[in-house]
Amino acid sequence: MIDIDLELSVADGRRRFDLGVRLATEAPFAALYGPSGAGKSLTLQAVAGLLRPATGHIRIDGRTLFDASRGIDLPTPARRVGYLFQDYALFPHLTVWQNVAFGLTTWWRRRPSARARDEVRALLDGFGLTGMAGSRPQALSGGQRQRVALARALACRPQALLLDEPFAALNPMLRSTLRQELGEVCRRWRIPVLMITHDAEDVLELADTAFLFEAGRVVREIDMRAGTCRDTLLQGLGLPAPEVETPLRQSLRRMLEGDDPRSAPGANPAAAARLP
Repeated sequence: MIDIDLELSVADGRRRFDLGVRLATEAPFAALYGPSGAGKSLTLQAVAGLLRPATGHIRIDGRTLFDASRGIDLPTPARRVGYLFQDYALFPHLTVWQNVAFGLTTWWRRRPSARARDEVRALLDGFGLTGMAGSRPQALSGGQRQRVALARALACRPQALLLDEPFAALNPMLRSTLRQELGEVCRRWRIPVLMITHDAEDVLELADTAFLFEAGRVVREIDMRAGTCRDTLLQGLGLPAPEVETPLRQSLRRMLEGDDPRSAPGANPAAAARLP
């Protein structure tokens, strides 16, 4: 389970942005969705330990990564989260093999152990990168660079995976294929995933749950499988937050109740024509 309840502020000259995020989910793949500047990246950075919230807590699968009231603030390496940056942040002077192995080395042990080398080889093989292990990032395609960055994020056996706009740097023609590949990887590793995006297709293809961000707040939680949503902003104010059914779920409910959705007020004739 991912449980985030935090507040923090960032300032740049005369500009100030206040973030107050409350979300909790047991969904294996959760998306933080909304426009640029809504606070999604700041939330991910706080989870990774790159920003320190003023108040609140961050918990993943029962582990407390941060709790202001208890004085807990685990350093980034101890949090055991894999982070896939938007631009992938690969080291241009290192080979594919060295990039993937980077997180398995330390300043006093520059060479990974035999077990770590086996894990790197397994990751390269699993991502179809074995043939380019000696290549450098500039010689790779966008899709290949994404696979290298994902393999590097998983090399440390993280307990959660953070994805920052994983498809933003890719050619639109590649995105559909790589969404499928990423979905397969996440299902295979079975670890919680938090992905930020402002592309609805990313959410529709991958997410089990989506949290809609606006101006530094989570205003809506959407169950992508059930087709329902609830207003989390009202809930945060102590007001009831009724579930809102999507048109698709309303049509399904009418069919279950024996009604013909084609006769419902406001029914879409084109969509209704496709119904049996």
